[in-house]
Amino acid sequence: MSTFSGLNAASTALWAAQRGLDVTGQNIANVNTAGYSRQRVDQTAMGGTAVPAIHSVSTAVDGGVDADSVRRVRDALLEARGHLETSKTARLAAESAALSGVEDAFREPGDSGIQSMLADVWSGFSELANSPKTLASRSQVLERLDTLADGIRTTRAALDQQWDQTRDGLAALVTEVNTSAASVAELNVAIRQATLSGLPTNELADRRDALVVKLSEAVGATAVPGSDGVVDVAIGGTSVVAGDKSIAVRLSGTSTPDDVRDAPPHLETVPGGAALRVGGTAAGQLNALTTIVPAYRDQIDAFARSIATTMNTAHAAGFDSTGVRGGTLFDDGRGGTDITAANLNLRLTDPSNFAASGTDPATIGNVASSDGKNADLMFKLSLDTSGLDATYRKLVASLGVQSSVATRDLEVQQVVSAQVDAARESVSGVNLDEEMTNMLSFQHAYNAAARMVSAIDEALDTLINRTGVVGR
Repeated sequence: MSTFSGLNAASTALWAAQRGLDVTGQNIANVNTAGYSRQRVDQTAMGGTAVPAIHSVSTAVDGGVDADSVRRVRDALLEARGHLETSKTARLAAESAALSGVEDAFREPGDSGIQSMLADVWSGFSELANSPKTLASRSQVLERLDTLADGIRTTRAALDQQWDQTRDGLAALVTEVNTSAASVAELNVAIRQATLSGLPTNELADRRDALVVKLSEAVGATAVPGSDGVVDVAIGGTSVVAGDKSIAVRLSGTSTPDDVRDAPPHLETVPGGAALRVGGTAAGQLNALTTIVPAYRDQIDAFARSIATTMNTAHAAGFDSTGVRGGTLFDDGRGGTDITAANLNLRLTDPSNFAASGTDPATIGNVASSDGKNADLMFKLSLDTSGLDATYRKLVASLGVQSSVATRDLEVQQVVSAQVDAARESVSGVNLDEEMTNMLSFQHAYNAAARMVSAIDEALDTLINRTGVVGR
């Protein structure tokens, strides 16, 4: 073995140790950098016979070490699992937030809720039954009925506002998705060029992976590795990033909650208009737009119609203070019967026209105003086990159960997601204790390689300057 070749081995050892120290320093510097994957130097022994054969006589073992390759430490299976769990967590969070918003709209339990307003109405009927001639009792009943109608309109308005805000949020999310997809395509180009040129791509790949995670959280995107370091990104099986090309996504469908059944909101590709099976936050928001909020809008509308029908029927069975049969209590604000929670209106405004009496004045000489039987019958509507109170309690109980289940599912999913993230972090995250150990290891390797250079230098000095001088 040539002594000079030993210097080559020692120099590569010095370079490898220096390379290891540099990479270790990079890891330590980025210990708190979000999305950073720890890096490792791949050291490969050099030398040996290039093509082993029977008659090979080379005994070279002095090739040294190759430390040019620096790789990111990542687990592809954990990364894919992380994308899946991140998407599911985001979807459940969006659905849970939507149900919480619906609960806020109903304001139950509380003094400002519809249940409390209904209780005030029943109490007003009871007081009017006991003092049907009192103008204050009649005025109080109308005031409480008007408050109830206003409370129902407020709930419906809150649901409509929540629907509009959710759609606006989804539209903003789509814009972010398009920006992220375009950035992934740009990074694919940069990584491919760097790979073909033999340049490092680890930091670029970290940036791209962070964007893929963002897309996974937003729309449930998945990544498929391609050649030359690029990745393709798909949403529900539809490719939105293929190499250096990206496809835009748009939000289509109705922009008003009244037309949800005819033209439900959805995401589709541009161009082509192919509907996407999305996940993540977008899936949760679409569920809120097409199912959660519309379902409770329908229920509050049905409840408003039930109030109008029940109250109008009961009021029409009595007589007012002048002996006239009771008229319409509630209408749609235009004198019609096309009633929803948005237009429920108290039509009766004159307290003297409230039909508190249950006796026909023609049979007793027009003294019906002294009879509060109809007001009492209207109070007894509260005792009906299948009446307005029961209907509303069922609605609120159903909402509470659904919201509670959504919250519990989210909590369980967050635990699962945290475990997967911890597993990913244990593989790709920077551990300072491990890096310190690596730093000491490379430091000792560097010292040993330097000592080897010194030893070879002394041997060469002896060989060159002292060989052949005996006897001079």
